[in-house]
Amino acid sequence: MLTTIKNAWNIPELRKRILFTLAMLCIFRLGGFIAVPFIDTAAVDTMVNNNSMFGLLNIISGNNFRTFSIFAMSITPYINASIILQLLTIAIPALERLSHEGEEGRKKISSYTRYLTVVLALIQALGIAFSFKQILTTDSAFTVAVVALTITAGTSFLMWLGENITEHGIGNGISILIFAGIIANIPSALGYLYEQVTSGSITGVLLVIFLVFVILVIAGVVEINEGVRKIPVQYAKRVVGRKMYGGQNTHIPLKINQSGVMPIIFASTITMFPATLASFFPNWGFAAWLSKALAWGGAASTILYVILIVFFTYFYTIVTFNPDDVAKNLKQYGGFIPGIRPGHSTIVYLKRTLNRLMVAGSIFLVVIAVLPIIVGNVMDLSLQFGGTSLLIVVGVALETVNQLEQQMIMRNYKGFLK
Repeated sequence: MLTTIKNAWNIPELRKRILFTLAMLCIFRLGGFIAVPFIDTAAVDTMVNNNSMFGLLNIISGNNFRTFSIFAMSITPYINASIILQLLTIAIPALERLSHEGEEGRKKISSYTRYLTVVLALIQALGIAFSFKQILTTDSAFTVAVVALTITAGTSFLMWLGENITEHGIGNGISILIFAGIIANIPSALGYLYEQVTSGSITGVLLVIFLVFVILVIAGVVEINEGVRKIPVQYAKRVVGRKMYGGQNTHIPLKINQSGVMPIIFASTITMFPATLASFFPNWGFAAWLSKALAWGGAASTILYVILIVFFTYFYTIVTFNPDDVAKNLKQYGGFIPGIRPGHSTIVYLKRTLNRLMVAGSIFLVVIAVLPIIVGNVMDLSLQFGGTSLLIVVGVALETVNQLEQQMIMRNYKGFLK
């Protein structure tokens, strides 16, 4: 493995991408130490401890919400904007046409996503500044404006970091930032676990059960994420001039969990949104009821979480894999699935196979995401890191390593993990 890493490091382009990604992550972590002015951090700490939604937001933000740094809102406004644009792409014909215009259309949709991110970030920042005035050292319009603009600028900068990592680094930039934020919480999570053990809140038996559960979750994530359904494809022979082309056998790899960790990220963000928005109006009776009803780990929020995971599993898979386009490309280049007629029959076969995989993938994501919540409620512990966060960490790590391995294979090197 050390030899393979050395070979990877010796590839100039790959080394440049790795160093760029590490540099961006260092900037992300350094930004966490830049505090927003006019903020009472003790009041923020109390708010995070008393509100499970803000606790989860703090984990995703890499503890930036508790310290209320310039990255306090993390990248969640960008995620929300991406979800909205993807949904509108299906509903609005003009955006749908843009999505089929190749690189230029993608750039325009990305621009719309950036603008919407800034708008959503500003609205969320103003909501925090107006609704939680107890965290402000001074209550004035100038203070509210400075706080709102500062954390909006922080989110916009994170959006820029994420997009640059995607383009010039390794992996999906937004996922990498969320991954880095969660990893930064590992020391505090271990410290919390140690305090619970030493205080007697967790017995030795429960600790062993918890550790076994974490190992099983990691093993399950690795096994399912690496599981692939290979659909065989045969290309017909073609004679062009004096040469014969085609005739080879290949396959279409369909992952069991085709959507990766994105449904979990989307679902957790949307699940937190209503209760977070309701907490901006503490004196409104309905908002107080909604915040309590959708508290993280409760029955209502868990059911909503499950529904959203299933929905985004189907939605994201359909967005990333289009059976119509695959069947069209196969037919155009003389390929066919053995026993399946090209054209409409191929589309039907691919959709049926994809639907079965999506059922298995969504069930897997639901089980992995919800079981830690149930275990945490039974053990009376906060296991947010062991559930959603653990799934995101393992999933993003696998996706990033796979991308790195694919780039090495393209350069005739052995696999990264071999």
